[in-house]
Amino acid sequence: MADVTVISSSIIQPGNIDQSGQAKIHLTPSDLSILYLDYTQRGLLFPKPDPETRFISRLKSSLSTALEIYFPFAGRLVKVNNHEDNTVSFYIDCDDILGAKFVHAIAESVSVSDFLQPSGSVPECFRLFFPANGLRNIDGLPEPLLDIQVTEMKDGVFISFGYNHLVADGASMWKFIQDWSKICLNGQREKLDQPLVLKGWFLDRIDFPIHIPVSEIETEKATRGERSTKERVFHFTKRNISDLKAKVNVEIGKSDLKISSLQAVLGHLWQTIARHGGLNREEEMRCMLAADFRQRLNPPLEKECFGNLVYTVMATATVGELQDRGLGSAVLRVSKMLRSLTNENYRTYAEDWVRNCKIPRIDVRSKMGDNSLIVSSSPWFEVYDNDFGWGKPIAVRAGPANGIGGKLVVFRGIDEGSIDVHAILTLSLWSDVLVNLLDDVESMENVTTT
Repeated sequence: MADVTVISSSIIQPGNIDQSGQAKIHLTPSDLSILYLDYTQRGLLFPKPDPETRFISRLKSSLSTALEIYFPFAGRLVKVNNHEDNTVSFYIDCDDILGAKFVHAIAESVSVSDFLQPSGSVPECFRLFFPANGLRNIDGLPEPLLDIQVTEMKDGVFISFGYNHLVADGASMWKFIQDWSKICLNGQREKLDQPLVLKGWFLDRIDFPIHIPVSEIETEKATRGERSTKERVFHFTKRNISDLKAKVNVEIGKSDLKISSLQAVLGHLWQTIARHGGLNREEEMRCMLAADFRQRLNPPLEKECFGNLVYTVMATATVGELQDRGLGSAVLRVSKMLRSLTNENYRTYAEDWVRNCKIPRIDVRSKMGDNSLIVSSSPWFEVYDNDFGWGKPIAVRAGPANGIGGKLVVFRGIDEGSIDVHAILTLSLWSDVLVNLLDDVESMENVTTT
């Protein structure tokens, strides 16, 4: 196992706390439903910077400046006990600034080639390159809402982050990373002084803060049983994706239905994993996707609106249906799932959630992740445009958080028009799925490992 040694750990606060905005961010049903999910973990692999650039101190000082703009990451999660009705409420306090955690580590024995395995495999030891392992969103009560870890390697550096999903979704997080990198590169906040647009509270007919029964809240950190996982990165080239879309169009024969690259890739993986998952034909298999609803509300929110603004939609099919029917059938189910995310459906979900206040336990003790592909991230995020001053990233990876059932983390590929999928599969469920998938000649015609 790689030897990762922590050199230092510190709390980075915004450079000017007085400009924090003193905001209180109330949490929505979309936020509260993920209280028990782990912090989201992502990381970027860079070439080795010149030590003379003093890049660690540059990263710290620029992070402090970036937190002046993105002050919610420096805030803290607060729980309020409502004794009058035996409930609790939560909000993000941006007035009482805690700051973000910054860890500097070193792994002298690890090289870039260890990350970029020709087979696409991801060694288990790389979980040590990510911060916030084992932290759930509800654990943000005493913990920072953003953890950064910078790990120096033999010939590269890995910048990773774990963040509380109650504060931000992927779109907001990657915008923060983009602006942080610009500040670090240019040394100033040039053209970044626009005030942060917070989501506020946007649903009428719902009182806030939302009161949750005490019985639904677990503040003690759960003792988790370990599930062994296997990880692999699949690379879909522009040509691979074009071939998949052409196959789908032939099968469905609908010229008026536009199939996206992401829909084609997800349909392919859903069908392929169903073929090799070892599940009974009668069992139901789910494909769950967190979709951005900023522009789907009426009236829509601003595209740059900061916060957690995703809603999980789900497509279902029996294993037999996925095995017997063509790729077009699987892709149509994914497409229908995404079209179902409307203003009316989200409002119905939110109002029902407030009435019932049931918080899913999506962890290793829950069966919710079993027989499910849980899809996160997006190929629309500009992950390869983040230059901190010594070049752009050469790879992007996901951390081990929420590794239950089958997790598919989707990224834009480094080549134009390509998509990378970081698959994390629980071996206790699908012990041979990756091995069998790699042996499936038909499936692998449309994907490479890298």
